[in-house]
Amino acid sequence: MATVERAAAVNGEPPTVTRLGAGLYRVDCEGRREIVYVAGAPGDRWAFWNGRVFRSRPEARRPPNARAMRRPVPEALTAPMPATVLRVLVEPGSAVKKGDTILILEAMKMELPIRASRDGVV
Repeated sequence: MATVERAAAVNGEPPTVTRLGAGLYRVDCEGRREIVYVAGAPGDRWAFWNGRVFRSRPEARRPPNARAMRRPVPEALTAPMPATVLRVLVEPGSAVKKGDTILILEAMKMELPIRASRDGVV
């Protein structure tokens, strides 16, 4: 929330952030009231606001070094909406290429393929 506060302070008075529950915040800023949902591990937070998802990945802001580039970085898959898992198409340890279908979800009577965003190992 510090980034939001800094951005708002430049344009006017800083926002008021009120925690409503676990991962649920109300932000009052310049006469507007917004609800923001926050989740994720401390090193990989994401926020949902106004129909958009924002992610905070501190490791992405650090300058890359050779050691960090060799180490595999875990990446979570997220569903685009509430859904039921119909089929998991890969096994743990399987190599996947960018674009490979990892699993099939069902939402609103539609099947949604969830694809790998990059090459990697499940």
